[in-house]
Amino acid sequence: MTQVLITGAGAVSCLGVGVPAMWRALCAAPDGLPERADDPGARMPLPLIHMAPSGPGPGRATRLALTAAREAVADSGLDPRLLARSPVVIGTGGGNADHWERPLDPARPYTPAFTVAAAIGAEVGSSGATTSVSNACSAGGFALAMAADMIRAGEADVVLAGGAEAYSRVALGCFNRMGAVDPYACRPFHRDRGGTVFGEGAAVLVLESAGHARARGAAHHYAALAGSGWSCDAHHLTAPDPDGVQIRRAMTDALDDAGAAPGSVGCVVPHGTGTRLNDEVESRALGSVFGDLADCPPLYSLKALIGHTAGAAGALGAVAGALILDHGTVPPNLALGADRDPSCPVNLPEGGEEPLDGRHVMVNAFAFGGNNVSLVLEGRAA
Repeated sequence: MTQVLITGAGAVSCLGVGVPAMWRALCAAPDGLPERADDPGARMPLPLIHMAPSGPGPGRATRLALTAAREAVADSGLDPRLLARSPVVIGTGGGNADHWERPLDPARPYTPAFTVAAAIGAEVGSSGATTSVSNACSAGGFALAMAADMIRAGEADVVLAGGAEAYSRVALGCFNRMGAVDPYACRPFHRDRGGTVFGEGAAVLVLESAGHARARGAAHHYAALAGSGWSCDAHHLTAPDPDGVQIRRAMTDALDDAGAAPGSVGCVVPHGTGTRLNDEVESRALGSVFGDLADCPPLYSLKALIGHTAGAAGALGAVAGALILDHGTVPPNLALGADRDPSCPVNLPEGGEEPLDGRHVMVNAFAFGGNNVSLVLEGRAA
């Protein structure tokens, strides 16, 4: 089977611009709190969000994605001519929400919202297919899985894939209406968690067949995207199925696809949104997949730092997973201490970096409608 390598990575979030800045922040575990959205139209009780740096102009999700894509391409060392026919697959839940969440102005021309993938294709000069994946909060994870399948099927040698999400007044208002926003912060697995908190961000990865990377003399790769598993609860519009059967299926299918045993997984980047049911269901599912929660590998709770980046969450989780494999260490989680929820007895290392014990990292992304995807990344051979 064709091996799919991650030869370039780019990221932007509330932690800053660039993959090095992201890794420094993960290791420092800053206790950053969200801010109130700078939007006079955000007339809601909790207009909280982790904002990412972005310049002015329309198409905020596109601008975030372009920042990440430029870094990823430069990081890969690819000759731009090799991107001329490379597909682009980007996951986003709301696209450029600022194109349609605006005061009505008859004089302002209509602008489509879901143009993020096309904008990246134009930026890198690609005439390959551009695809926008929009199945809510698992979109970025599905985009990466689809891109890897293209390479494994021989349809492409190089694919730019990832996810992007920007502030959406409608999305944040809906979560307020559902009572699903935590009044303090995004606190996965915390006993007093009251919902999630959104964050802006984008992550783009250069996925490349091992043969193509070898032929061009690629200097470095972070990890391989070794396997993926998809499933759907078909249970509820917003809530996961409490039995977690399909979540377990996504994880086990990803392991099978990668040819990896549960014991080889040294870290899991969970979906872990901070909503009460989601964290409990995922905790039980992890215990089932890995035999027992006592045997579960350490988790790295990314959303505790950057919030829930929706369609970008799976892609940013994949960047975190690739960095964990590349550095061989698991960063410290934000300390929960005695505030950890006893109904979620997962392994959340605190206080300092830990050596990675295992060759694989699992990344989970689950979404409304029960859309689940798990990815398994594989580190370089010793």
